[in-house]
Amino acid sequence: MGRGPGNPVSACAEGPPRAWGFTPTGCWRRRAAGPEKSLRATSPGNRVSRYSHGVDSPRLPDEDLRRYDRNIRIAGFGAEGQARLRASRVLVVGLGGLGCPAALYLAAAGVGTLGLADPDRVELSNLQRQVLHREASLGLPKTRSAAEALRALCSALRIEEHPIEVTAANAAAILSGYDAVVEATDRFEAKFLLNDACVALGTPLATAGILALSGHALFVVPGRTACLRCAVPEVVRGEPTTAQRGVLGAVPGILGSLLALEVLCHLVGLGPAGAGGRLHSLDGERLRLTTTKIAPRRGCPCGAAKE
Repeated sequence: MGRGPGNPVSACAEGPPRAWGFTPTGCWRRRAAGPEKSLRATSPGNRVSRYSHGVDSPRLPDEDLRRYDRNIRIAGFGAEGQARLRASRVLVVGLGGLGCPAALYLAAAGVGTLGLADPDRVELSNLQRQVLHREASLGLPKTRSAAEALRALCSALRIEEHPIEVTAANAAAILSGYDAVVEATDRFEAKFLLNDACVALGTPLATAGILALSGHALFVVPGRTACLRCAVPEVVRGEPTTAQRGVLGAVPGILGSLLALEVLCHLVGLGPAGAGGRLHSLDGERLRLTTTKIAPRRGCPCGAAKE
């Protein structure tokens, strides 16, 4: 079995998962959640929600209180968390099978500004998995197609289009000013470039890879958690691609949603999701999702390892 981002991933009970060309050790299980805080909201007219900790939450427009009601009712989220999302800026690099669901759920959750970066145009073969694009979008730049779909979902969403390839020469300029980056490209070189740029800027990064019926996702908090190079020091070359071995659309749908979840939890301050340094591995053939803690690597340029 070859290595690479989409090769089948085994469950923890059968041994550690294989992804990104390496074999991590040790499985991580989520701790049982503690008792939830009760939520007590005042009438919508005063535009203030009060929670069990007794502190008034930030004021939100009446429309936001109605629209994001299910977010606000989550223990530890509240109107304060919603206000944080509204003020947040997230860049999605790659508007394919991973980037489309990630952008969709980030927008739906209430992130205030989304940056969209992709140099490609919509093709017919994209529609099998890239859920923001439509038949009417064929031939359009993916940034424009995605922007139109996202604005149809949320007219108040601020969108910044970058219809170009992110390179070593322009990465810092494009990424600067964003609170988090979603890496949803289909090339290892781009993944490492964005990892390095985010580490240099101190910007959290959600990254993923897919192939056939499996894939993985990792959330990086620079200086605190393992980065992509902690797991794989050098670019993996000669690995199969989805153009060669295919991918079932639901697979990037799941992994793209995980990318959005990690970013949203980080922006709001919920944990342990959003804490970073955990590799989520999906084995679609066996319908299993496992999570493995990745330790920072000594000597990695990210500097997250404690000497």
